Amino acid sequence: MHVGSLKQANALERAASAFVELRPRLFGIAYRMLGSAVEAEDVLQEVWLRWQNTDRSTVENPSAFLALITTRLAINVAQSARSRREAYIGPWLPEPVDTSMDPTLGAERGEALELAFLLLLERLTPTERAAYVLREAFVYPYPQIAEILQVSTVNARQLVSRARKRLTAARREPIDKTEHRRLLAVFLDAAQTGNIAALEDLFAEDVVSSSDGNGIRGAARFPLLGSARVAKFLAAYAPRFWPGAKLTWVEVNGRAGVLVPRNRTEVTLLTIEASPEGIHHVMWIVNPAKLGAYDRSRGS
Repeated sequence: MHVGSLKQANALERAASAFVELRPRLFGIAYRMLGSAVEAEDVLQEVWLRWQNTDRSTVENPSAFLALITTRLAINVAQSARSRREAYIGPWLPEPVDTSMDPTLGAERGEALELAFLLLLERLTPTERAAYVLREAFVYPYPQIAEILQVSTVNARQLVSRARKRLTAARREPIDKTEHRRLLAVFLDAAQTGNIAALEDLFAEDVVSSSDGNGIRGAARFPLLGSARVAKFLAAYAPRFWPGAKLTWVEVNGRAGVLVPRNRTEVTLLTIEASPEGIHHVMWIVNPAKLGAYDRSRGS
């Protein structure tokens, strides 16, 4: 092998090694930004291509450079995702991931990872979302956030502050994982038996039930609102949905969930959002594309 070719191969090997080492963090940034593992993987593929074609001898800090490219690409995807969300049939929920192997998905903090919180992030502009994720989940210093977002340090602080205030105003008081799992187990017992009174006792008054199927048969096209309405619907649906179902407990974005087989080939992923007031959101994911992505995240 020629000396030049050998140097090129060694350089590419070092580039690949740096990228692989940083990949969990880069995926964590893109996933929180987009609420989609598939879109995050697409972003990382583009980042890798750009990293290969970059004059890496001029890059003093590969970690900072790759975070910059990842965030800017994710902002672009998030801006175009709005129209795709509007064309989505029925309620849209973030694409779930299995976090049993990496509880924080590459972050220094597990912030902005639960499905309900990813939904809240959708209320922010892509730039606000990026600033918040970089600061709160990955603890980037404000000057680096400013460089990534191409704003002043003062503006970077303002973006994070504004995002934090909006999210705090909308976020429920959290409960720990043990209580979350207990509530989900009690909910499953009540739902399987169609016990309306028990369900209403579990629900907050403003509970929502969302079925994410993108038009698939059997998925509700509109969310159900209110404790009485959701409880009555679940009770009426119980004789058709639960008999013979063998539940599989899984981890979904840092919280407990269950896989519920609907027939020989189809499955539903179920989890909840809850606070000390009770269950606020029952989330049913039946979209095959999202379930397929979840299986891949489990290594299935």
